[in-house]
Amino acid sequence: MDLISGYLTQSATMLAAFLFVLTIVVFFHELGHFLVARWCGVRVDAFSVGFGRELFGFNDRHGTRWKLSLIPLGGYVKFAGDDNAASVPDRDGLAAMSEAERAGTFPAKPVWQRAAVVAAGPIANFLLSIAIFALVFSVYGKVVTTPLLQEIRPGSAAEQAGLLPGDLVLTVDGKEIATFTDLQRIVSASADIPLTLDVDRKGEVVRIVVTPQYTEVSDGFGGTQRVGLLGVARSPNQDDLKVIRYGPVEAVAEGAKETWFIAARTLDYLSKVITGRESAEQLGGPIRVAQVSGQVAELGIIPLLQLAAVLSVSIGLLNLMPIPMLDGGHLVYYAAEAVRGKPLSERVQDAGFRIGLAIVLMLMVFATWNDVSRLAGG
Repeated sequence: MDLISGYLTQSATMLAAFLFVLTIVVFFHELGHFLVARWCGVRVDAFSVGFGRELFGFNDRHGTRWKLSLIPLGGYVKFAGDDNAASVPDRDGLAAMSEAERAGTFPAKPVWQRAAVVAAGPIANFLLSIAIFALVFSVYGKVVTTPLLQEIRPGSAAEQAGLLPGDLVLTVDGKEIATFTDLQRIVSASADIPLTLDVDRKGEVVRIVVTPQYTEVSDGFGGTQRVGLLGVARSPNQDDLKVIRYGPVEAVAEGAKETWFIAARTLDYLSKVITGRESAEQLGGPIRVAQVSGQVAELGIIPLLQLAAVLSVSIGLLNLMPIPMLDGGHLVYYAAEAVRGKPLSERVQDAGFRIGLAIVLMLMVFATWNDVSRLAGG
């Protein structure tokens, strides 16, 4: 009985954490679309967190239906003149409108305004990530460790290159290293790539070339990832660890750096998957996000907020992919319209939306399959 009770409690925690994280990310993504649409004079019919049947909602004074829907795996803003949540134009409905009614619809707006509305969703995700990191760094601070090498593991790339315990890393390929995390981030993304390190060795600057080894490591949440490793350990001395609290402006700057780092690493991984240099098995879907959310929730609200920031960047990048049905696909259509001076034909757009839907569904199935396989393997 205790085992069943513990399992139910763990499942409830995982679900609550998943819904908390996803709702924040989805809400701000759709809020970006909504606010810019209102600014451009577009009537908004509905703002939904989730898909499917409405659980509850209300109408605001502008006639927008705000609602929470049954399936919590996304959300949408439906504009006047749209046939569905993917902003496919309702051509029959538009033809039946008066000129005054049509003026407030999304398809009737200039191409730059439509592009601004679409781009606002992913941009809102990036801004949310920056805001969360800035809040954490200003209120709770950022824990950093001096880039002092306490241990060199036998047989490691570090040992083969001649690094020694007590070396203090100053630069990597000319880039200043202020913390051990700075070193880790460069090394993990540089597997099989020679790096030039300047280290302080008992007051003398020594230059060493080292090539991180491609290694599969645990991600701390039951999965694995392939990264570059030197085979070193940081200093455990409390004197080498400190907490930095930033002022408001500095915190925003650090939040932007953190957001940029996550975006750059994500794009680097995806490019390696496309070119065959990296496995796609690390891609995760809703089950994976729920599992990680539950585990992070046990660490406290701050780690959970940071997970929301990471997920927000991922959602922003995903939506910018040039696939019809996603924001990036719409932006490709608008770019073509701007160049041609007229929209793409209805047949081309409809074919693109069908192809885009198929691609999105395949990605979802693949990511979910990875999730299930990972659970079965665990």
